[in-house]
Amino acid sequence: MIDLKFDHVSKRYLIQQEDADHPAQHSLIRKLQSLRRRREDFWAVRDVSFEVERGEALGIIGHNGAGKSTILKLLANITTPTSGEITINGRLSALIEVGSGFHPELSGRENVFLSGSILGMRRAEIATKLDSIVEFAGVRQFIDTPVKRYSSGMYVRLGFAIAAHLDPDILLLDEVLAVGDAAFQAKCMQRIKELRETGTTIVFISHDLGAVERLCSRAILMHRGQIAASGSPREVIAEYQSASAQLTSSAPPKTATAILDNKAEITSLTFYDSEGHQTSAVRTGDSLTARLGYKVHEAIDDAAFELFFQSTEGGLLCHLTTELSDKRLDLTPGTGEVEFTCGEFGLLPDMYHLDATIIRRNQPPGNAIDWQYRCTALRVDPGKAIRGKFYMPHEWQITLTGSAEHSGQTATPSLEILAPT
Repeated sequence: MIDLKFDHVSKRYLIQQEDADHPAQHSLIRKLQSLRRRREDFWAVRDVSFEVERGEALGIIGHNGAGKSTILKLLANITTPTSGEITINGRLSALIEVGSGFHPELSGRENVFLSGSILGMRRAEIATKLDSIVEFAGVRQFIDTPVKRYSSGMYVRLGFAIAAHLDPDILLLDEVLAVGDAAFQAKCMQRIKELRETGTTIVFISHDLGAVERLCSRAILMHRGQIAASGSPREVIAEYQSASAQLTSSAPPKTATAILDNKAEITSLTFYDSEGHQTSAVRTGDSLTARLGYKVHEAIDDAAFELFFQSTEGGLLCHLTTELSDKRLDLTPGTGEVEFTCGEFGLLPDMYHLDATIIRRNQPPGNAIDWQYRCTALRVDPGKAIRGKFYMPHEWQITLTGSAEHSGQTATPSLEILAPT
């Protein structure tokens, strides 16, 4: 039986832009000048067709702006298609973004019952699920607190717990594993596997390609609003990685995604060794400098830059961000460069892919100004002789008691970090 069907579905957004000769002015003047504005069509999804059978888990991958989240919003009826037909057979539950579906003034408990009633469940039926939802989310102490006071982590834990415990026929998940600690992510993975085994139909969006391969029975690759590949997760992921690899070389990288809101864009990402020479490889323990070029089209207040180091399987290994700095960064129109410097690079020998983003500080995950997905690659060669998951810069200080002659000796041998079993 077919639970979900997209039949030649398209979604168009109308983008309205100011005339270049008339920058932002008073709202009344802007209204009077509205006829001077140019309107452009943006097709987030264009002529997309696919089917998902009952009990199947479909993974949707692709760079940011490719149309993945728009598909889920169309399935969840958050937005309607411009053309085409969508068929849904069954009770559908969705976790598309942090806090989606929550009423901020209601408590966690009240939002559980609200979500269940929206799904058509009786109050007594919801009550039988309440304890398992609260236990899974780990918010028992705050279950009667208005959710507007919840952290983003609490939001997503409760949101996933509700979506995954109210017995949906169809479950939509968008980057649910991107928020939360490792323990919570493991719980999510286990719960998704349990739902699959009980016949729940799942549509799963994630940049964690390893999770897509483990959880999904089929995958599609989106590119510029259209399906670029469809098949087994391994085949589609290989196609995606092959396309991404064409964007990487020893030359300065080219942009890999569309600009998300036109205010700024990342123009380059290059690496330099300890002597200042441009490189595409580094040894474990050596110094490394990354220079991120950017262009600002409109002023941006309180911005931040980020780098994400990912394994070839898609797992996030390291996240560098200027957001942790206590200095405010306001960007003005023009070009510039951000430099990240690491005295002793800690990742072990392998090939790594990088994302680069421009964001506004203190915004929910995914609200990027520009996100260049897998815009370049970095090869790490053997350096310091270590074992484990990563190299941790350190020093040893050894004090030999009872011997003044040797007291205070220092040494800097390699530190062995054993991988967890």
